Amino acid sequence: MLKHTRINFELRTDIDMVMFIERGIRGGLSQCSNRYAQANKYMQSYDPSKPSSYLMYYDVNNLYGWAMCQPLPYAEFRWVDDTSKFDVNVIAPDSPKGYILEVDLEYPQQLHDAHVDLPFCPTHDKPPGKRQDKLLATVYDKKWYVIHYRNLQQCTRHGLRVIKIHRVEFTQSLWLRDYIELNTLFRTAAKIDFEKNLYKLMNNAVFGKIMENVRNHVDVKLLTKWNGPYGAEAMIAKPNFHSRSVFSENLVTIEMRKLEVKFNKLIYVGMCILDISKVCLYEFHHEYMLPLYHEKCKVTYTDTDSLIYHIECEDVYEQMKRDIARFDTSDYASDNVYGIPLANKEVPSLMKDENNGVIMTKFVEIRAKMYALKVDGKKDTKKAKGVKTNVVARTIAFDDYMQCLKDHIEMTRDQARITSKLHNVYTVREMKIALSPYDNKRYVVPDTTDTLPWGHFRIPL
Repeated sequence: MLKHTRINFELRTDIDMVMFIERGIRGGLSQCSNRYAQANKYMQSYDPSKPSSYLMYYDVNNLYGWAMCQPLPYAEFRWVDDTSKFDVNVIAPDSPKGYILEVDLEYPQQLHDAHVDLPFCPTHDKPPGKRQDKLLATVYDKKWYVIHYRNLQQCTRHGLRVIKIHRVEFTQSLWLRDYIELNTLFRTAAKIDFEKNLYKLMNNAVFGKIMENVRNHVDVKLLTKWNGPYGAEAMIAKPNFHSRSVFSENLVTIEMRKLEVKFNKLIYVGMCILDISKVCLYEFHHEYMLPLYHEKCKVTYTDTDSLIYHIECEDVYEQMKRDIARFDTSDYASDNVYGIPLANKEVPSLMKDENNGVIMTKFVEIRAKMYALKVDGKKDTKKAKGVKTNVVARTIAFDDYMQCLKDHIEMTRDQARITSKLHNVYTVREMKIALSPYDNKRYVVPDTTDTLPWGHFRIPL
């Protein structure tokens, strides 16, 4: 990548700025907004007495690849103290100067219902009554929220109010675009899966190294003696000692935390890529789907680069044909019954129908990364995070998800896994909670399958 782009980066030496940027790193959002939906059109069980509705599974083409093609920071970072005349909305997306901002945001109550499925500005926070941080999309007011300026522009367009603002300025350019587009071109021309995966990996590897967390690096020492300045006793007595593993009477490994951390990774680029990628997903929902379908359109599930919708309309495929510039339909059958042309193959940031025109009839989602869906003429798709794929396929049925949701019961499954301890490999059998109805990323409305984001005015105190 460096050879192709010939870019010279500026590494950060201001620890306050490094920690400021770290606070803005937030991964992809995964959440369940509406826990059950059923389609009613183009299917054997079609009921003409009920409104026509569709379940559409949209996925963004190469979302992070698109974000990496946008102007990204590389040099001339500085704190800007005077914000009295700063107007974020006048900055162009391709401006030579970009900004990472720390803001206080007000989320007006009149926006709660409009943004109920996909609120802006997700945060790492603890759900009410819980101890573990999760990435939550809430409608609480935000304080000291670190955000890329393009995301803030999008938020303010949709009604959020900026109360206070601080900022870091940097120089940005399209320095990574040529490399990403080159790999995308090779991937589009690839004939076999190996080549497709290779060029996808070449893009992903760049992002992975950019986001590498050097704070997690450790020193591991192999020691064969107890006494002496470099023996196990001395290492265990050091303040940065973490843990030890005894292999034999004369061999022990000591894991030590780093006393010094070199911040030599481009986390400021990674933070901007993650934020800019959210601009694409939020733009599709708030600036295309909602104005088009209004309250007839509900997000049932979202996961980083995908959205599953329940849409009530006469014919969603006719609308896709009219707005074909927004969609990649290259994987549709050439003789599809909707007359949708095959267009926009692998174009980054465009939405792709994961079912390629085949009708999704039912969708049930219990919590993030735990869902099942039925598609006409295909096997049921079932996901349960933490449970092995073959166990899910053999022992969990679509009806189990429905029972878990309706009866509020946990279901366990027995599974085997290969693990190692002290470099000895074992097969372990364990009883795993496979399905659980408890979702604390959002408030579940009693006696319904609807949920509300935390902070919503309709949640009882």
